[in-house]
Amino acid sequence: MNSVGDASALPVTWWKSSYSDTGAQCVECGIVDAETVAVRDSKRPHGPALLVNRGQLSAFVSTAAEGRFGGLE
Repeated sequence: MNSVGDASALPVTWWKSSYSDTGAQCVECGIVDAETVAVRDSKRPHGPALLVNRGQLSAFVSTAAEGRFGGLE
């Protein structure tokens, strides 16, 4: 996993989940290349972004959807 300091500098189109409400508690993703996805805080478009591979992102989303982050509520 890597990161960049200014997510707005990445040449990507950002999107939010269709499950996101109109509130500001969202993360956005952008496809960097065939293997890399950037993830940023929607409230901080010029803030940092994590760069993860698709497998890492898929595992995180699956784990979160299954509620296996016990104690983080």
